[in-house]
Amino acid sequence: MSDKDIKKEQENEEVKDTTASTTEVDAQEENEIDTEEAETTEGAQNGGPTAELAEMKDKYIRLMAEFENFRRRTAKERIDLSKTANQDLMSELLPVIDDMERARQSIEATKDVDAMLQGLELVFHKLKHVTQQKGLKPMEIKPGDSFDSDMHEAVTQIPAPSEEMKGKIVDVIEKGYTLNDKVIRFAKVIIGA
Repeated sequence: MSDKDIKKEQENEEVKDTTASTTEVDAQEENEIDTEEAETTEGAQNGGPTAELAEMKDKYIRLMAEFENFRRRTAKERIDLSKTANQDLMSELLPVIDDMERARQSIEATKDVDAMLQGLELVFHKLKHVTQQKGLKPMEIKPGDSFDSDMHEAVTQIPAPSEEMKGKIVDVIEKGYTLNDKVIRFAKVIIGA
């Protein structure tokens, strides 16, 4: 046999092998498809993917309903809390109000100015003590301090009395207050220009 004949035979054998392997692959694919269809049919009957999907949808709906209930409950609690948040402060201020009423009655009845001033001073100190217990503190600001926009509110600017006072606080119009280190009222100040 010649070399050409040998090559043709080898090519024929390769074609036969390729055809046989292709036929085997096709057969395997058909078997896999049949197996998947059988599993899908069995899965649908035994609670497969569709039943699992339905179960997941049910869980999702329940979770969303639970979250909505939680959101409503916390909103209601927040509203209730804001309504009664100042209850303890107000109950501590009631004795101060009582003292103020007694002081007003005694002012009408007495003509002694020194006694009235002492009484008002006592009531003022009591009020100051109650507010400080709750965390209210006045800002300590004096003329000559540097202006801080986080603590002060510049009402106006005036010509500085001296060169050192430029950009600094010249006068305090209204005291500022902090409640537990948070500014609740900015100090109103005049700045030197």
